[in-house]
Amino acid sequence: MDAKVQKLVAAHLAPAATSGGLAVAVYTAGHVQFFNYGRADVAGKRPITEDTLFNLASLRKLFEATLVALGTLRGELNLDDPVNKYVGEINGDYIRRVTIGELVTHTSGLLLPTDHPPWPNDSYTQAQFFEMLNAWKPAAGEEPGRQRIYSHAGYVLLQVALERRYGRPIHELIEDRILKPLGMHATFLPERGPDNRAITPAELLQEMVQGYSDQGMPLGPPGNQQSYFDFPGTGQMFSTARDLSIFVAACLDGKVSEPKLREALKMIQRERYTVSDKFGQAMAWENVHLGDVDIVDKPAGLNNASGYIGLVPARNIAIVLLANRGEFPHENARYQVLPALSR
Repeated sequence: MDAKVQKLVAAHLAPAATSGGLAVAVYTAGHVQFFNYGRADVAGKRPITEDTLFNLASLRKLFEATLVALGTLRGELNLDDPVNKYVGEINGDYIRRVTIGELVTHTSGLLLPTDHPPWPNDSYTQAQFFEMLNAWKPAAGEEPGRQRIYSHAGYVLLQVALERRYGRPIHELIEDRILKPLGMHATFLPERGPDNRAITPAELLQEMVQGYSDQGMPLGPPGNQQSYFDFPGTGQMFSTARDLSIFVAACLDGKVSEPKLREALKMIQRERYTVSDKFGQAMAWENVHLGDVDIVDKPAGLNNASGYIGLVPARNIAIVLLANRGEFPHENARYQVLPALSR
């Protein structure tokens, strides 16, 4: 299997590792292989390693979905709870009918300006965010739970609901309930400074990649975080290929000491909304059906960062991709590498 993995990665992933670099972790039946290409910082000639820190972009959503699943399993919240049970400022005609379960599965119907181009030039305070939500009116025929529309804003609202439910900031909830039990010591969610850079010790900043556009232009400094929302907890997480290999192993093997966390990691993979015979939506994860191979995956991307995690639970196979450039073609892993490893 090692030679097969190496051949597939070299054929389908390595050629696209331009404009920066790429870290790959492939997990097969209890064994992890790492492949590193290019530079963490082209000008500084820092190589990519399995311990290089990348911006995770929307891979963060997997951890918030896990918090929701844990809360339901522990009887602390319910997927059918309306979000305004926890966020009292939510009172608009539409948004007050949206539930926690609809937010976590992208079926709320929300599609704010921060979710799609043309992207706004403004940032929003928490109060302004609530105003946008309360004023939201859907397209004709759309109702909570009846359609799948990917919504970044929905997950920002989910963050606020979790923080209100537990009375703790989101980074503490993720760290204490997920990262520490799994032994993921290189994954963290820092706050953003006024320059949109992660507030973190200098030694960690030195391990962070420089981000690049898909054309190779540097975008932002190392540790760059992006958000349209100007309140705590709304930036991105950072992690390494090595740490995320621990996460995918836990998702597949279930070798987790805390039983509820083990169950939550399985729970969020299950399809909850069927879009077509080839695609469905779970809790943050997406379900891709390719005939004889069923993939559970999550793509992620900013203009200077790309990420992808794909699982094939039936074959105990997973892949992690972290790139310090925009628009890395994660489809190569979804449609080429994972199916080939599974057959």
